[in-house]
Amino acid sequence: MKGYIQVYTGNGKGKTTAAIGLAIRAAGAGMKVLFAQFVKGVEYSEIKSMRKFADVITVKQYGRENFIIDKPGEEDIRCAVRGLEEVKRLITSGKYDMVILDEANIAVHLSLFSARDLIDVMDAKPDNMELVITGRCADSKVIDRADLVTEMVEVKHYYQNGVQSRPGIEK
Repeated sequence: MKGYIQVYTGNGKGKTTAAIGLAIRAAGAGMKVLFAQFVKGVEYSEIKSMRKFADVITVKQYGRENFIIDKPGEEDIRCAVRGLEEVKRLITSGKYDMVILDEANIAVHLSLFSARDLIDVMDAKPDNMELVITGRCADSKVIDRADLVTEMVEVKHYYQNGVQSRPGIEK
């Protein structure tokens, strides 16, 4: 089966959730999935859920135990670059049918690694692998290289009314 490159971007909620839905669907079809998360290093509920599928979904995080709010530090950059290098090796290993690079777009936007680095990973994708890239602020070169791009648009969000992230819903 031919694999494609999907990008989920935009300011709306649901990019990671959509990618996890694809991971679960792929696992249900007997596919092996790598879920590689950048920027975040915290064990959110979605990570805990996917670890229950450890026989078919491998989860790797390439961020520190905080979400980058301001300018990233040297350790943030080291984690992301090391992670992207590992992902590139894993993509060519033949072990996975689907690879998800969660928050890779925002990692580029924050200069943790370059759009060129991400495109090199995209170009390393075997023909039969599905590659999914999520995160706000997708670079135009990444969008051009993708086969499918979905932009999540925030129309209304209860955060604006002071609602905090809730376990099982946003975290």
